[in-house]
Amino acid sequence: MWAWVVDRPGSLETDPLAFIERPMPTPAEHEVRIRVSACAVCRTDLHLAEGDLPPRRPGVVPGHQVVGYVDARGPDATRFRIGERIGIAWLRGTCGRCRFCRTGRENLCLSPAFTGWDADGGYAEYAIAPEAYAYRLPQEFSDEQAAPLLCAGIVGYRALRRSALPPAGRLGIYGFGSSAHLATQVALAEGARVHVVTRSAQGRRRALELGVASASDPESGPPERLDAAVLFAPSGALVPVALAALERGGTLAIAGVHLSEIPPLRYAEHLFNERSLVSVTANTRADGEEFLALAARIPIAVATEPFPLENAAAALRALANSDLTGTAVLNVPPDSHPRPDTDEALCAACGEPLDDERVAVTRPGDAVALAYHVACVPPALDEQT
Repeated sequence: MWAWVVDRPGSLETDPLAFIERPMPTPAEHEVRIRVSACAVCRTDLHLAEGDLPPRRPGVVPGHQVVGYVDARGPDATRFRIGERIGIAWLRGTCGRCRFCRTGRENLCLSPAFTGWDADGGYAEYAIAPEAYAYRLPQEFSDEQAAPLLCAGIVGYRALRRSALPPAGRLGIYGFGSSAHLATQVALAEGARVHVVTRSAQGRRRALELGVASASDPESGPPERLDAAVLFAPSGALVPVALAALERGGTLAIAGVHLSEIPPLRYAEHLFNERSLVSVTANTRADGEEFLALAARIPIAVATEPFPLENAAAALRALANSDLTGTAVLNVPPDSHPRPDTDEALCAACGEPLDDERVAVTRPGDAVALAYHVACVPPALDEQT
């Protein structure tokens, strides 16, 4: 199979990634293999390629927002059927034994594993995942649309919850990339008054199109005090700016695995009156399940820009240069995969074997047509049948 690997971490001008052929991976016990159809590009992938986030193993395949179709199962892997569409996200494994795992805080596990950092990710034609950490995906989203939900969406959702935003509260969003775009829609759907702060004129326009109360640059800031804020931009310089904009008792949540240096804080200006500063570390699987269900109910609009798998380096450059109007998504056409041995055809909604009464639907952004029992076609897809 073809895959991108982090060959020599460094600036993008030095071509840190290499596109190489690798043997087809084989799933181990309780693992599944998917033929990848889409993998969204995350800023964490950029940090990994450039060495801000040192790779934990040589030649790792980046990518942790992976959508694909199960084509092989390891011993005792029974959760998903052959042909079922699933998602692979950032959190790949936890010990299940430490004090954090035992108290519902597996995102703080003392020995976690992460996709595209500890183990190979989705910048490839095939990927492996422990079945217990993969997700079934709402049928309301195509493959391309579903991919950004798996990190930008899930981690943004956790950051929103960590900000302790009160009902109908005033929320500040600092930075307006993929994760902020999705989290903003959740906050608006739940009745928040949202103020977006970003240097990007394009980001301000996109935020206003969603219906936020204001969109400003960091020098101007929000027009009113904030009950809560989330910092999505990887800029430590914005931490004191966001804290100073908080109302008494407000919370700033920092969403990101990497942040530049934070300038000195002044207690009276930035923290007094019970203002809080919290970080966000990965997510729990419960966060993922909650967010995916909520995204389908709202439903969230996902903006994407497609790139073929072989153009992953160009997608990273576009992200680094802020040249994207949506999340970059690497697409792998179905005809690039060898045809695997498969079980009987299954309904994409209920997972049961199909009979002769079936409906096939191919949505924009899907790598393959999805087949349903007539009674199982999701309402949102009726018009396409």
